[in-house]
Amino acid sequence: MTALRERRVGDEVLFYARKRFVAKARILGLLHNRPLAKEIWGVDENKKTWEHMMALGDVVEFDVPAEPILEGLSIPVPLRSLTLVHAEERRRFLHLTTSPSQPERTAPSTGTRGPGDQAALVRDDLFRALASLKTHIKGQRPSRHKPITLLWAIGRLTRGEKRMVEWETFKAEVAPLLKEFGHPDSRVTPEYPFWHLGSSGLWSVEGVAGQGATPTPSQLASSRARAGLGKDAAAILRRSLSRAEAIGLLCSTYFADADRDRLLERVGLAGYTSASGEFPAGGSGTVNHRKVTSSQPDRDQRLVEHIKMMYKHECQVCGSRVETRYSHYSEAAHIRGIGKPHDGPDELANLLCLCPNHHVEFDRLAIYIDEDWSVRRNSTGDVAFELRRHADHVIDEEHLRYHRGLCGRV
Repeated sequence: MTALRERRVGDEVLFYARKRFVAKARILGLLHNRPLAKEIWGVDENKKTWEHMMALGDVVEFDVPAEPILEGLSIPVPLRSLTLVHAEERRRFLHLTTSPSQPERTAPSTGTRGPGDQAALVRDDLFRALASLKTHIKGQRPSRHKPITLLWAIGRLTRGEKRMVEWETFKAEVAPLLKEFGHPDSRVTPEYPFWHLGSSGLWSVEGVAGQGATPTPSQLASSRARAGLGKDAAAILRRSLSRAEAIGLLCSTYFADADRDRLLERVGLAGYTSASGEFPAGGSGTVNHRKVTSSQPDRDQRLVEHIKMMYKHECQVCGSRVETRYSHYSEAAHIRGIGKPHDGPDELANLLCLCPNHHVEFDRLAIYIDEDWSVRRNSTGDVAFELRRHADHVIDEEHLRYHRGLCGRV
């Protein structure tokens, strides 16, 4: 069955009973052990047993109707079989897998709208909120106003600029972005994300009291209202891994058909458009730079040659070797780029030996390496290859997780 064959470590499993989802858990491990399965469950009349098993953890119990989720995914109700849902579809319904009986976080009535400042926000909360922003829908397309604003705010955070900004500054910086990267038929209304992001749990608005309609631009100006990422959200996004994952998630969820390179460049996040990052003049990051026609990372050539010889120039993704007249050719690719903003280390645990084609695809986030070492297409999540690993090559899995984050695979 596809649902079993395509499962992977890190996936989320929903438990279904009586037309409701009653719990969820995370896959921590995959097992194929027929003797163990026979010992636990025995065999049926055809001598078959549940030999493909999963080890689950992080179990959370809740109780929500399954019908809205299943109908949105075009899955027949009631559910009668195991069903695989790809990440892109799953993100659209994250907000529905929270029990309505759970208390909602609310801000005290102090004239401040900022749930991110009023209750502890944890990493999972942040990514759930990012994946399920409440946006206007027009022509079956969600508005980009809120995700553009969040990318702008993350860009400010990355540059070390202040978290909260006054309305006039916000309008001057965000309105041009909404005009350039919003949908062509969308009105440019910066007051909308300035105010309504406050309900996301990620955003704070200060200086304007009330929970009613969106304040007018003149009201925001006269009250000297300020807005920006909540303190807890900002603290999480200052961590390099969480920031990379958040940027990747926003881009893959809301900007599938947009010029992401141009967008991230405009909000000050240009280095996140590829796994290698960028190398600004004068040098940066954790690796020394030497001046040539432009600033280039001063890589340890001994490591480059070592990993190429370790794999005999065979690509770890496809196994091919590019033949030259006298030898073979391969490329040493950093998993977490050594350029800004990734600042990855120049070490063997952060290197792969790849052919030119798969180096480009890995660097430009077209493929990623999953927890079970399968190489997957980012556009579909389908397995393309299994990563080849030498016994002496210990790859740092945190670097792979960082790369998956850039791909929007949180």
